[in-house]
Amino acid sequence: MPTLGTMPTREPELELTFANRCAAATLAVEVTGVLSVTPESLLEDGAPATLPRGYVVLIADAIPFRLRGRITTVLETLLHRMSRDGSAGLIVSATPGARQPFPPATVELAERQGIPLLVTTAPVELWQGIHDGIQQLRLTFAERRAAQLASLVQELPAQLADPRAMQRIADWLARVLDVQVMVSEPARVLVASPATAAEELAQAIIRRSVDGNAPDSHSGAHTQLISLGSSSAAETVLAVARRTPFDEADLRLLRHAAKLLGLVDQAHREYRAASDASRAARNAAVELLLDGEVSKARRVMRNLAPGLLDPETVRVFVVETAPTRRDAAVRRCEAITSGQALVVADTRRQDRVLVIHPVRAGDADDRVAAELTRLVSAFGPDASLGGSGVYSLSLLSHALREATTAQRFALHQPDSVALSVQDTDLVSLLPAHDAQLWARGLLHPLMQSDTQWQLLRETIPTALAYPYTVAARRLELHRNTVTRRVARAAELLNMDFATLPDRIAAGLALELVTHRELPEPSFGYLETREPTLRGLLDGPQIRAWAELLLRSARADRRGLLTTATAWLSFDAHLEPTARELGVSEATVRSHIRALEGHLSRDLSSLDGMRDLLFALHVVTGAPGIPDTSRRLCTAA
Repeated sequence: MPTLGTMPTREPELELTFANRCAAATLAVEVTGVLSVTPESLLEDGAPATLPRGYVVLIADAIPFRLRGRITTVLETLLHRMSRDGSAGLIVSATPGARQPFPPATVELAERQGIPLLVTTAPVELWQGIHDGIQQLRLTFAERRAAQLASLVQELPAQLADPRAMQRIADWLARVLDVQVMVSEPARVLVASPATAAEELAQAIIRRSVDGNAPDSHSGAHTQLISLGSSSAAETVLAVARRTPFDEADLRLLRHAAKLLGLVDQAHREYRAASDASRAARNAAVELLLDGEVSKARRVMRNLAPGLLDPETVRVFVVETAPTRRDAAVRRCEAITSGQALVVADTRRQDRVLVIHPVRAGDADDRVAAELTRLVSAFGPDASLGGSGVYSLSLLSHALREATTAQRFALHQPDSVALSVQDTDLVSLLPAHDAQLWARGLLHPLMQSDTQWQLLRETIPTALAYPYTVAARRLELHRNTVTRRVARAAELLNMDFATLPDRIAAGLALELVTHRELPEPSFGYLETREPTLRGLLDGPQIRAWAELLLRSARADRRGLLTTATAWLSFDAHLEPTARELGVSEATVRSHIRALEGHLSRDLSSLDGMRDLLFALHVVTGAPGIPDTSRRLCTAA
């Protein structure tokens, strides 16, 4: 938009000159239109009652000398109204070379009112074109400004607490006004656009006072600093800079953007305050639960999440991710659990999130576990998830220990998830290639004859798992046939199937060979390595599995693992176990039943005893396990 100061140079054909002294501020006033009057109309009708703001008043004809005395009073009224309504200036037409066209009293009053007086020698018709051009500029400017404001409003977030909202508004300002933008507090930069703007503007903020408008003479840039608060002493400041000066329209747009940034900043502060209070309450509730103070924890959470802690049982999940992503992980966990769980950042570890999921009796809904699994998968390889079984709410600390151990175990899983060690298949944790090498090497004597192998592979697994009478009934064979085949297999393998370790080793080898896919197309005599069973169990994932499986039983004061070790050493026979321990057989039987509850395993089955034996061996070194290995043969 033109100003009084720029019109003489922008429109040289108007031949404008100033007839009085003007302050610099008046020269910067925008001209919004031209109002034409004549000396005669002024004398006849008087000064206009109201004048449009920013207009220049043009006296279209020269003031005849004979009318100067009569028109002075009218011009005095006109100048007062121009000052009141914010007019830009008073212009009079004159012939070239004419003397001062304004009466001396008018010049003196205009200087007191701060109204510029100008003289033009251009035809009146030319001024009409100037007026039309200014109106077209105003229309174009208004349309552009409306589009800018609409675009600015579009940058507002759906939620003012959106952490990206301030950055989006800063990026918009940088793009629309071609400026560098920074929003900062005394101790930190909140956002900058582009990223290098902080370096450029830091010195300007140090040198300038808030809301200063003078160009930064040190850098050659024109800077503006606007407080985002209600006073100039507010902490958060919007700073912008560019090489060209800011006009009034730019400053108005900056002030609009600053208001929106101030609202976003206020929303962020209030959201952080509310979040901090909520986080503190949740952390307090978790600490109370870990101390067994269930009633106090329920009181803390009563207003924050009514009914959340009403159930008597709970599952705990541990999510581990990069420390820089933990806050985001907390928000995502809160979103996907939809108020069904208590989510807190672990105060003891910067890379962990705890999810406490109260479970009502009989509720088999695993949606929380499923959603957390999907979330960890989306986070990528630096995230993992461990889960506990269902515990009493008063035993939350035990559930947390189990979930923490499961999370360590999860680090060795392909999907980085371990929701329950009881559901984990031990065989799937063994190194597949070495496990096949060991199993086929062990069973080589049975596999030399196809006919013999076919008979034994169908009989031995069932015969090892059940008493021979039961195995015969399941296989629809005579008991003597089962006995004979088992004896033949034991002879070929040089093993004693009356001992539990040999039965377990043979059963594991048969499962690997008959039910597991080969990791490679074939094996041959070129393979020189001879894996051992102890070697197969010597891995971090197996140790994590074993520790987690036995954790609950180890905490039992009845010494269940001592009983288990003796029981397995005596091939699962009660009488010698009781005699060795100096207790009754009923006590041994009671301990074994308790172990089944802790391990979620059937210890009357070969698989259940196998898991117990291997876990005890990995964690305590006892009882021992067979370590038979043979040269590998080609699969039959």
